[in-house]
Amino acid sequence: MKRFLSSTLLALLFFTAPILAQEARTISIQEAIDIALENNYQLKQAENNLDLANESITNEYADFAPSINSSINGSRRIGRRFDNVTGNIIDVPSQGVGANIGANITIFDGFNNILSLRASQQSKVSSEESLQRAKEQVIFNTASRYLQVLLDLQLLEIAQENLENSMQQLEQVRAQVEVGSRPTVDLYNQEAQVASDELAVTQQENSLKFSKLVLVRQLQIDPLGSYDFVVPETEIQAQQSTGQDFSLSELIDQAILNRSDLKSEIADIKTLEYQLQMAQGSLYPSVSASASISSSYSDQYSLPGQGSVSFSDQFFDQQVNRSYGFSISIPLFQNWNRMYNIQSSKVQLKNAELSFDNSKLQVIQEVTQAYNDYTSYVKQLEASEKSRRASERAFETQQERYNVGSSTLIELSQAQASYVEAQSNYTQAMYNLIFQEKLLDYYLGKLSGDNVEF
Repeated sequence: MKRFLSSTLLALLFFTAPILAQEARTISIQEAIDIALENNYQLKQAENNLDLANESITNEYADFAPSINSSINGSRRIGRRFDNVTGNIIDVPSQGVGANIGANITIFDGFNNILSLRASQQSKVSSEESLQRAKEQVIFNTASRYLQVLLDLQLLEIAQENLENSMQQLEQVRAQVEVGSRPTVDLYNQEAQVASDELAVTQQENSLKFSKLVLVRQLQIDPLGSYDFVVPETEIQAQQSTGQDFSLSELIDQAILNRSDLKSEIADIKTLEYQLQMAQGSLYPSVSASASISSSYSDQYSLPGQGSVSFSDQFFDQQVNRSYGFSISIPLFQNWNRMYNIQSSKVQLKNAELSFDNSKLQVIQEVTQAYNDYTSYVKQLEASEKSRRASERAFETQQERYNVGSSTLIELSQAQASYVEAQSNYTQAMYNLIFQEKLLDYYLGKLSGDNVEF
């Protein structure tokens, strides 16, 4: 029976394993970005900070409303007193109940409530812009890692194609050696070339696995899953990129205007400006109003000639007290704390402004460098395309010459190596240009994630 169950289990595994192995999830660049935006933990943290900023604004609005407090208390006391009837000192227990409700509202506090509300609103703007920049960072990282996978796929295809050509050449050389038209050393050299090309394929396969692992980690999906990544028409995209004409000054202006991190810093500066005004407002007097109503009951309470008074008469009529009032608080001296807070707020504001100026210089440097690299990659793509075409023709010519016996294997191998190198250089130049274009979009603050294509 055990043997039968084991055989059945092995059979199920044997027939289902190929089916499971074939189930690979296909992911496009847009789907990869959507997955990354949904799963990234840093974005979730930024969204939590934004939710907290919204709650802070609600809290600041509530500060304009009066604060209302109520209390109720009960007590039992045992005290000694003189009894007029017996003429003795006796222990007398007494019980009582009290209740109070009061409201307090700030009329003027140096505009602190208004300034605090505006500071919270600017803090929310800063959180929103920080969230947007974090999204742009996730989009750029996902696109660049996806691009690396595509590049490794293309390089693997080139290596496999080169290996196939080398193996075909090996069969041709072996046949020629057998009939004596080629020396035996050509066979050995070609076998070494095939082994070298096999090693190149293995190395490129490993590079592809690693780049896929990095991309899967960026998407934060199951690293043990099987995934196929869609290869778009990158060559068309690269050719379109070469035709774009950019103005560096316009790009810099666009980046300073659009960058979410700069907008976040501007909001932070406005927040500090409001906080400085709040610190200065602490030097003004504050005015508040209050109102309260209270009542109590005691079993020792009595009226002359009437005896004890009932709970309802005491609590709802005779013991009710009402109060209204205004208070003005004038700050005179608090150990220089207010002046220190003002100076501290001024320093924080100046430091934030200096940081913003430095950030603008950093943006200008990033955009300038990205623009220079972009123009350089355009020229590299044009040069590598010419080199690829020339080396392809050279390889085909050497192949024909070798077939008719007018060229050596060394010359053919050199031509083949030059052609493979030219193919790789062209592919890398093409992907470098596309990557640089996305990097330029990132530095300009233009990555929205709605439609990112290669």
